[in-house]
Amino acid sequence: MLNDTERETRLLMGNEIFAHAALEAGVNVVAGYPGTPSSELIETVARLRAQGCAEGVHVEWSTNEKAALELLSGAAYCGARVLFTCKQMGLNVAADALLSLNYVGVKGGTVLFVADDPGPISSQTEQDTRRFAAFAKVPVFDPTTPDEGFAMMKAAFELSERYGTPVIVRPTTRICHASTFISVAKHTVARPLPPEGFERSSRWIIFPKRSFEAHGEVNARLAEMAEVFSKEPAYTCFNKAIEGGGESACGAGDTHGASVEAPTLGIVAGGVSASYAKEALCLIEETAAREGMNVPPYRFMAVGTPYPFPASAAGEFLAGLHDVLVFEELDSVLEEELMKVAGAKKLPVTIRGKLSGEARDRGENTTTDIALRLAAFFDGESGETCDVTRDAIHGTLTALLQQTVGADALIPAAENVPIRPPVLCAGCPHRGSFYAVKQAIGLLRKKARKDNPNAPALEAVFCGDIGCYTLGNAAPLEAIDTCLCMGAGITQAQGFSLAEPRKKAIAFVGDSTFFASGMTGVANAVYNNHDITIVVLDNSTTAMTGTQPHPGTGVTMMGTRSEPIEIDEVLEALGVTCIMRANPYELDEAVEAAEIAIAFEGPSALIYKAPCIQISKPAPPAEIDADCCTGCRRCITEIGCPAIGFRPDAKGPKSADRGLAFIDDTLCTGCDLCVQVCPFKAIVSHEQLAGNGSSGTSSSEGGANR
Repeated sequence: MLNDTERETRLLMGNEIFAHAALEAGVNVVAGYPGTPSSELIETVARLRAQGCAEGVHVEWSTNEKAALELLSGAAYCGARVLFTCKQMGLNVAADALLSLNYVGVKGGTVLFVADDPGPISSQTEQDTRRFAAFAKVPVFDPTTPDEGFAMMKAAFELSERYGTPVIVRPTTRICHASTFISVAKHTVARPLPPEGFERSSRWIIFPKRSFEAHGEVNARLAEMAEVFSKEPAYTCFNKAIEGGGESACGAGDTHGASVEAPTLGIVAGGVSASYAKEALCLIEETAAREGMNVPPYRFMAVGTPYPFPASAAGEFLAGLHDVLVFEELDSVLEEELMKVAGAKKLPVTIRGKLSGEARDRGENTTTDIALRLAAFFDGESGETCDVTRDAIHGTLTALLQQTVGADALIPAAENVPIRPPVLCAGCPHRGSFYAVKQAIGLLRKKARKDNPNAPALEAVFCGDIGCYTLGNAAPLEAIDTCLCMGAGITQAQGFSLAEPRKKAIAFVGDSTFFASGMTGVANAVYNNHDITIVVLDNSTTAMTGTQPHPGTGVTMMGTRSEPIEIDEVLEALGVTCIMRANPYELDEAVEAAEIAIAFEGPSALIYKAPCIQISKPAPPAEIDADCCTGCRRCITEIGCPAIGFRPDAKGPKSADRGLAFIDDTLCTGCDLCVQVCPFKAIVSHEQLAGNGSSGTSSSEGGANR
């Protein structure tokens, strides 16, 4: 598969490291769906393949996670090594396939790379894949560093083939996006498939009788794997236990620095929290050493295989301990497993962590936060947390550490960082789409009142979806009322249309999401004749996760081009009879198309097509004509483009003391939506400037003439 002598040391991101590991393991097929923080893995495989550094591997973005895992299962039945990628929410989409696949089993190594997102930084929830693994009865690896993840990826393929089961590798955001130097193969070749290929057998068909038998087999192999994780060196290296404190220095980083006195305190951590805990222990020991103090003896364990839990190894770790503090991100998985072991072995040990309120119950851990909690734990003040006030802190180590890290470390991160809400990019085509739809609703409302002055005012409900356009909920657009999960906007709108038929139910969906999980909802709307309007925001990419291609682009990760699937043709084939199309940058056109689609009774569709500004070349910026600006601020209060600002102290001939708008030409992309919104023709486009020569006095961010 590779020549180990042909290696080079490179600085790589965690997701790139995972990609190299899979290629060195001889992976044959890689498929998934983009989702931060997992996306870069597939892109790395595709790039290495295109460069000729990875031979024989097929890589693709599938239409959604379910499609990806089902495709990979077929290849795995033939003996191919396969890799699935997604973020934690994506595993929900693939759940139907995964929960059955574990019963059926696999032939070739089948690894699911599922990236969790504590925070959450770019997700709907803080779902913990370790819980999902236990629910699906699938083993899971939880790397503490990208380097360890490199080893775990290879071990996961071996474990999968040894037991004929899918295996999950679950890094979190900081592991995925951290960078480190690592030795990787310059060239890899996919592993040859076994000569017999797919072998016909009833094992591949999930009949009830076979499922009953398989359930017993799954339970038996999980028990065996738990022992393997505790006993076999190939896997015990991921569940390391060391001792420190007492007379040793920085014991968390030195496996040979065990204290003379037997420890009674234990620390357990998983994932990136184990790295933070090691750093925190070094910080505490260095702080204590400066004052001539010793840290109490402790025992530390990093758990890299949380399911099936290495109970035997954990039992040995707990022996002789009185108190254990657990650090992990998301759920209390390790904490609960340790409680089970302690209970089963009747050990007189207290397990502390999220459930006892002594570790963060949500969000990301940090080195400083863990250090403060550990200092309190060592001081015997384990009921205190780092969120209490400075005057309430007690204990020598805690006080010393507070001086080292600073008082600000005691302030929860959310309170110590100014809030900057996310907004649609300057020039984003979605801004014009949302604005046009709301303008159309207003015009339809006026027409309805003109026809019947006594009729109730026309109302609308705006169902959103997962993507950049979720940001349409913010003022001043306020065009998103709901957001549940991918594709749900279309079906939620149908529920609104049934419960409140007097309102116009409008569903916004992106082009990538349309292909991923929107088409089923469209079919349901047509089949049941639900009165909704589906607004497809087609920006020709999967923008939020990094501008990945999708079926509507025709671009594949294999470097070839297929015929792009046209969304309007899909809608027509599904039975939608009213399909309108418009450019969201052309306001009059966009509003008129929205009026027709929304007024239609029954399922209708409106496609706003314009490329994402991240994949298109911006036009020259517009300018403010200070002689015409009245200071009305409509350009700001109507569309909220971040490229438009306002100077309340500026004066113009028509604005008096009301101030003047300005355009930040470092942000403006020249979309000219603001030009069409301004009622006083005070915003001038580049084309107008070029045609008229000069537009008079202009206002830029610096207030100078152009």
